Amino acid sequence: MRVGVLTGGGDCPGLNAVIRGIVRKGVQEYGYDFTGFRDGWRGPLEGDTVQLDIPAVRGILPRGGTILGSSRTNPLKIEGGVRRVQENLAAQDIDALIAIGGEDTLGVAATLHQEHGVKVVGVPKTIDNDLSATDYTFGFDTAVNIATEAIDRLHTTAESHMRVLVVEVMGRHAGWIALHSGLAGGANVILIPEQRFDLDQVCSWVESRFKIRYAPIVVVAEGAMPRDGDLVLKDGTLDSFGHVRLSGIGEWLANQIEKRTGKEARTTVLGHVQRGGTPSAFDRWLATRFGLHAVEAVRDGDFGKMVALRATDIVRVPIADATARIKTVDPALYAEAGVFFG
Repeated sequence: MRVGVLTGGGDCPGLNAVIRGIVRKGVQEYGYDFTGFRDGWRGPLEGDTVQLDIPAVRGILPRGGTILGSSRTNPLKIEGGVRRVQENLAAQDIDALIAIGGEDTLGVAATLHQEHGVKVVGVPKTIDNDLSATDYTFGFDTAVNIATEAIDRLHTTAESHMRVLVVEVMGRHAGWIALHSGLAGGANVILIPEQRFDLDQVCSWVESRFKIRYAPIVVVAEGAMPRDGDLVLKDGTLDSFGHVRLSGIGEWLANQIEKRTGKEARTTVLGHVQRGGTPSAFDRWLATRFGLHAVEAVRDGDFGKMVALRATDIVRVPIADATARIKTVDPALYAEAGVFFG
């Protein structure tokens, strides 16, 4: 059997660990051959491939990014895209395809399987942790650790200068990174997309912190919105999956806080730092297990499924279920963090 592998969407710590797990088990235990498709769905769309074997995956476990490259290419939005993907898979003698990605990459995989009969197995990847049907996605733990370390460092400079520091983190429309890193880093305010915030309340929390001679840290997710406002966007352009570019809420919030409280406020936008570098031990462990179980699903002919983490078990769920809606922060979880606001 020849199995294709691709990594789509944003880069993410742990992608190489998945590739390594797939190839090592597939070659050693099942005798499979593997073809890597470069740059996400662009690879099968254009027939751009690289051979994957055991020598090709040696030493990649601790490396961030992906040796296959990635992109936000959407073949469903390109005229004749599905036909080109099918033709290139056939030309490469691909019997099955393992797609590693988030809701967009796996959404394409689900459509190709359900409507066009492509034999696909999915692996959940996103630092946002917003895929339904899995407790965690790999990449999330690394992003949280990076953000937490940044918050730890910012506490000292905030207190030295007695200024407000606003930390903007990624997450799009889910506040998992903000909630986890904010709680772990001892932030005084955490703002997430799931609950619109009251600017007056935020300023009250900020001022209460100064009253006890401590400088506040405000963690805000890029998709957070004020009660009487809208998303802050870099621009209005859309990518091939219909997403706008978020970012800017941190700067807007710092300006508003400074105007209303008279306290100096500065912004740190962590941005792509959260997605780069060496994956954490947990993400290496999870990504490796996902890779091992994905190739088992191929062996079993269990296509149209995504491997997922449930407690400590790896299970299989329909890709369509995992991509039907995003997983957002439960209000009860957010309420727990509220004890530390102000």
